[in-house]
Amino acid sequence: MSEVKNNEVKKEEMHLDDASRVRVLSPGMMVLKRFLRNRLAIVGMVIIVCMFLFAFVGGALYPYSESKVFYKTEQVMKEFAGATEIDQFQFQTAEGAKLPSDINSKALIAVSKGQYVFETRDGSMMGMAPQGEGSDIFLIYTLEPAQMFLKGNKDFDAAVEAGRNDFEKDGKVYMFNGTDFKADVYEGTEVAVASKRSFTGYSKDTKFTYDFYRNALVAFATKATSFDADGTTYSINEEGLVEANGEGYAVVSNMNFNAIDPGTFLDPAYKAAAIEAFEAAGNSGSFEYADADGNNVEYRFEKKKGQYIIKKYQETRLIDTYASPSKAHLVGTDANGMDLLARLMYGGRISLMIGFVVVFIEVFIGMVIGGVAGFFGGWVDNLLMRLVDVVYCIPAMPLYLILGSIMDYYQASPRARIYLLCVVMAVIGWVGIARIVRGQILSLREQEFMVAAEALGISTYRRIFKHLIPNVIPQLIVFASMGLGEVILSEASLSFLGLGIKYPAASWGSIINAVNDSYVMTNYLFVWLPAGTLILLTVLAFNFIGDGLRDAFDPKMKR
Repeated sequence: MSEVKNNEVKKEEMHLDDASRVRVLSPGMMVLKRFLRNRLAIVGMVIIVCMFLFAFVGGALYPYSESKVFYKTEQVMKEFAGATEIDQFQFQTAEGAKLPSDINSKALIAVSKGQYVFETRDGSMMGMAPQGEGSDIFLIYTLEPAQMFLKGNKDFDAAVEAGRNDFEKDGKVYMFNGTDFKADVYEGTEVAVASKRSFTGYSKDTKFTYDFYRNALVAFATKATSFDADGTTYSINEEGLVEANGEGYAVVSNMNFNAIDPGTFLDPAYKAAAIEAFEAAGNSGSFEYADADGNNVEYRFEKKKGQYIIKKYQETRLIDTYASPSKAHLVGTDANGMDLLARLMYGGRISLMIGFVVVFIEVFIGMVIGGVAGFFGGWVDNLLMRLVDVVYCIPAMPLYLILGSIMDYYQASPRARIYLLCVVMAVIGWVGIARIVRGQILSLREQEFMVAAEALGISTYRRIFKHLIPNVIPQLIVFASMGLGEVILSEASLSFLGLGIKYPAASWGSIINAVNDSYVMTNYLFVWLPAGTLILLTVLAFNFIGDGLRDAFDPKMKR
């Protein structure tokens, strides 16, 4: 009979209703059971745990840092060289000779006026002897006055008839500045050769002497087929190709070529091919030239402001911006070539840390201010509540704008911005918690257990923080859990506006802020969509947890 009774008692215990369970479960266990029965709250907890694992554990295990920049190698059409038609005289001076500083301008004026004897700024007399008919090649002389009778001088007469200002006599060069026999006559000493031509050797190590420059230019101007220089006989054709012993030695041209890379040597054959293409195509076109391996390479050129810009496809190391998701980068890369998954992980650390730090400071300040105001009442309550009203009236956004400008001016580091952002958001956001704590304590301080605590002589400190505040903790937990999502949203909004975390540090809001172009936003969804999704999930999760805690702490809720 006793066994039957025991079984009946067990069955009755197994069918206890919720009212009966309250008698056998502690309040904490009852809250936990109510919370665990809320499926949305459990989903929220799972999401938050996953977010922490993703941000802290994932960031520690992931091989890339938040600021590592990735590069790629591509064939890019880049500037290779520039070519400009020479419109200024190029002077090659004889050994030991020195030209006046204004020789270039004086020479141009002399050629334009056809007066080849002129005086320079330092008082020197200079002369230019043209070489060849219609040529832009001149021999440059320093002049000294000479005593010579020009009347009846056959050499003088022949020079005047030919329209020249110079003649040779007894192996010396004489120049004059008029066309009659009374003209001033000067004896010339050769010091340089001037031309609008450049020389390119077939070898980058080729060095040209003044003797070579001078004789090559004179031969080119007079259409001679050969010349001697430095004990060697060279041949030269109308295109300016100079050969020694039947092999190419140098090229004379009217264009200056400059490679973008100083170490690149542009050989004469390349320049000849480019000049031929310029003459054939005009202002824009292309040509091909074989590289060192014998492969034909396409070169494109365009004339801008009198200069030819030559481009070709070159292997270039570029920042790997907006790379699509792949095995190397599971979420892709951003505008700075940084791995987005790494930045999402490290950004999650900052966003979550800011959320918890700000809420902790808000709860602490609000609990102290609200607890003291609610317990003491009277003038203390009035004073503290007016302080709450003042802080509540502070416009948050203008304050953030001002602080953002100050931090930009002082170039605050990303870490300093994080700390200051946490402090400012907490100082502005504690007023709501203070009001809740004050209201709860005003109702609790008049109850019997507080009267008993006062009768026992318990200190004011212990009555506030050992008896009153613990009774407000459930409401604080609910408020804090729901406020976490709001803080994360605020941080994301400030970072989106450029007032929060700065590059290269990352937060979910700053990642979205980087997408400030409509084209990027519509064509590269992988750049901003993951960060937006993480913010959405985290805020929803904290709201689910807050709703679950609110229902669990409410004794009227039966689930």
